[in-house]
Amino acid sequence: MTYSFTEVLLSYVYRLPGGDVAALDVLSPFPPLEHALEAPNGLLAIGGELTPDRLLNAYRHGIFPWFSPGEPVLWWSPDPRMVLFPDQLKISRSLAKRLHKKDYTVRFDTAFQSVMEACASAPRNGQAGTWITTEMVDAYCRLHELGYAHSVETWIDDKLAGGLYGVELGRMFFGESMFHRVTDASKIALVHLVRHLAAQGVGMIDCQMKTAHLASLGAREIPRAEFAMHLAELIAQDKD
Repeated sequence: MTYSFTEVLLSYVYRLPGGDVAALDVLSPFPPLEHALEAPNGLLAIGGELTPDRLLNAYRHGIFPWFSPGEPVLWWSPDPRMVLFPDQLKISRSLAKRLHKKDYTVRFDTAFQSVMEACASAPRNGQAGTWITTEMVDAYCRLHELGYAHSVETWIDDKLAGGLYGVELGRMFFGESMFHRVTDASKIALVHLVRHLAAQGVGMIDCQMKTAHLASLGAREIPRAEFAMHLAELIAQDKD
C-alpha cells in the first residue's frame, strides 16, 4: 500500500469515485469516515500536524496517520478494519511453550523511544523503508509523556529483544507497530499486553490493517461502521 504524494494529490484534485480527500490546515476538523477513498484503502485526509490534540482527536474518531518521508501527513480509516478482541486471542502450542520458559522479562513503558526506533528499523515484507519517521517518533514520544502512548517490552539477558507500542484511550487500545530481535519476542509482549488490557476491561485492540501474523493471533476484520460503533462506546468508558 505505497502511494507517492503525487498519486495522492491527484486523487484529491480529480475527486476520484469513492469519496474526497480533505486537505487539512491547523484548524480543520476531520471529515466523516465514510468520505474515505476506497482505493487507496481508507485514505481520508492530507495535511495537518502531528500535535497531541490532533493525534488524540484522530484516534477518537478511528483515524490514524501513515505516510512516507518527504510526504505530507496522510490520515487513514480503512474498511474493513483489523481488530483483536482480547477474549479471542489465540496462543499456539509453540507460543504457549515459549511463554512458559520464563527466560524473559516483560516491562511496560521503560523504553518507549527505543521501541519506536526498533520498530522503525525492523525490515518489513514488501516495504523498502519505514513510515515511522523522526517526526512520528517525536510526536508519539510527546503522547507517551502525556500518558497516552505506551510500550510493552520483552527483555532477554537485559537486552531489548522485542516489543510493541500503541495508544490507549478509555477502554480502547490502538496498536501501532511491533518488532522482534529474538524469535517470538514480539508475540510474548503482545500476549502480556492483551492479558493486561483484559484485566483493565479494555474491549478492543485496533490492529489497523490485515496481516497474516495478526490473524494467526486471533485478530480479524470487521466493517468500518462496526468498528466505529465499538470505538464510540469504548472511548467513553473509564477503565476498571
